[in-house]
Formats: sequence, structure tokens, C-alpha cells
Amino acid sequence: MTKQTRVSNANMMSFSEKLGRFSWVLFAAICLVLVISELMLFSAGGGSWKPFALSQLFKIITGMGVFFIASFTNIKFWIKSAYWFYAIALVLIILVTFVGHTGMGAQRWLNLGFIHIQPSEIFKMALVMALARYFAWMNSVELSKIKNYIIPALMLLIPFGLIVLQPDLGTALSIAMITLGMFYIVGANKKWFIIGAILAVMAAPVIWFGGMHQYQRERIITFINPDYDAQGAGYQINQAKIAFGSGGFIGKGYMNGSQSQQSFLPEKQTDFIFTMLGEEFGFIGAFILLFVYSAIVIILFWAAKTCRNRFGQLVCFGFMLNFFIYYFINISMVLGLVPTVGVPLPLMSFGGSSLLSLMFGFGLCENAHIHKDQQLSAKGS
Repeated sequence: MTKQTRVSNANMMSFSEKLGRFSWVLFAAICLVLVISELMLFSAGGGSWKPFALSQLFKIITGMGVFFIASFTNIKFWIKSAYWFYAIALVLIILVTFVGHTGMGAQRWLNLGFIHIQPSEIFKMALVMALARYFAWMNSVELSKIKNYIIPALMLLIPFGLIVLQPDLGTALSIAMITLGMFYIVGANKKWFIIGAILAVMAAPVIWFGGMHQYQRERIITFINPDYDAQGAGYQINQAKIAFGSGGFIGKGYMNGSQSQQSFLPEKQTDFIFTMLGEEFGFIGAFILLFVYSAIVIILFWAAKTCRNRFGQLVCFGFMLNFFIYYFINISMVLGLVPTVGVPLPLMSFGGSSLLSLMFGFGLCENAHIHKDQQLSAKGS
């Protein structure tokens, strides 16, 4: 079969054919995590649909719509709109800097009246799309030249600085790791990473004294010395450890967690929802969630591996990295393995921006899988 015939056949693919290529295993794994999320948010509300579970259910229904639209829209549309999507997300981040809504000490949200959105979450997926389009049609010679990484570096550095100022160090570090991961997969010279690591270490004192807020420094000190300010900066993580550890092997039972139900555990519906899961369902419950997360990562990796067009391949890899960083940092944080940062647990934490951006990303990966045999040009034709 010639290249032109393959493209023609892919373009003429019917909806039923697309449905036949749809990864139902990935969809089932996503749905399983969302069901667990609803159970935990119902528990976080004290056995009531309000204020968390019902609100999140509406967001899940909306997210499903976003997921299916992203999955079945022709992949050429997403290629053509990748830079526009990035530009819109960047404008939203700039708007947050000037007219953003402040909550919990950070200016991260835009108040649209009927809904609050967090542009930094949306930006993660926009960055993956833009980088995938930028690198997709470069050959190995072009990818070996450092000048071809200047534009992608600027695509990261400008929003990185703005997100740090919000302040949202967790998201800023996440988009930096996503970008570096995509640099690595496309074949950037390994010595550039070594040089970058050296520069980062040299910059650490400047960042510590001039680029971090006092509460951020206290979180790092608390991570190093857990007994430091146990009732202040260390309160959240100490309560999280107590709650998770008290769950034992099988947990205290659904809605029977003493730390979470008696409100000793802060932010149990968002950043520390994994701790509540561990307290109520123990090691078994935590293991099941980690197993499903790992299965999702493997599915996304296989989708990237089997995709024959470079754009789809890079989108799958970039989103896989994004998803992994999400849950790795969150779970490491609540277990006291890394300093406390504001990173939600993917598909589990209460909130709309994170959920919708994740569902859009999963939809793009499904789209790449459906069109995995389609050869595409830089213009998406």
C-alpha cells in the first residue's frame, strides 16, 4: 500500500471504524479511577453528595464530553490548532497575573463568574501539543542543533516565570519536567542536560533567597526536619502520615477514617485525597489505585510506541509524562518523600481545571491511537 493510499484510507475512516480502534481498556481504567474519586469525595463530604461529590460529578460528565470530542475529531484539526491552543493558554496565564482570583494565598485562578478556571493546568496540555507539532517533522540532523531548541525553551521559560510568580511552584516544576522529557525523547544531546543540571545547582542559592516565599522555604525545611514547626508548616504532612499509617493493611473502613472524618486532615478533598484513601482502605486500596495508574501509563506508552505519525507519538509520550509526574509528585508528597507542593492527584482530586485538561489529554491520546497508521505532513494534511 502506497503512502497516498494509507492517507486516503485514514481520511475516509468512518465513525464505526474509529470506534473499532478506540482503546476501551484505557477508557475503562479512567472510569475506574473516576468512580473511586466519587466514592472518596462522598466520604470527604461526611457521607453527603454536597459539597464535593455532586459538583465533581457534573465536572466528570463535562469532562467525558471533552474526552469524546478530542478522541473523534480528525487529528489534522489538532495539529493545525496546536499553536493557537498554546497561545490562548499563555494569554490566560498572563491574565491571571493581572486580574487573577486569589485563593489559599495564591493567585492562580480566573473568575469567569459561573466558574473558576486554573490556566496553568490547561497550559500543560497546550505545551505538549505545541512541542509535539514543533518537533514532529524535524529530522535527526535538525534535532542535533542547539539552535532548534531556543524556541521551545522560550515556550517554557515565559510561562514558567509567570506561574512561579502566582506562586505555583509545583505546576512550574511539572511543565519544566515535561519539556525536558520531550527534549530527551526527540534526541537532544545528553551533555545539554548535564550542563543544565550544573547550572540549576549553581542557581539554587539565588532561588532560595530571592525566588522563594517564606512558606515555601519552610516546607523544604520541614521535609528535611519533620519536627520543625509541627503545628505550623509541618502540620499538613504530619497529619497525612498519621492518617495514612493508621489505615494499616485493609484500612479503617469506608467513611470511618478518624483523621479525615474529624477534619484533622487538611485539604482531604484535593491534594491529600490519597491519604484519605489509605486511611479508609489501607494498603490494599492504595495499591489498587497505583496499579490502575501504572496500567494507564503502560497503555499510553504502548500508544506512543505503536503510533506511526510523529505528532501523535509525541503527544502520547508528553501526556504520559504529564500524567506520571502528576501522581508521582502528589503521592510522594503525602508520604513525606518530597516537600509539600500544590499538585492534585490526577482524576481523583476535587476540581474542574485539572480534570478537564486531563480528559482532553486522554482524548488526544485516544485520537492518536485511532489514527496511528495515518502519515501526516507538517501542515496536518
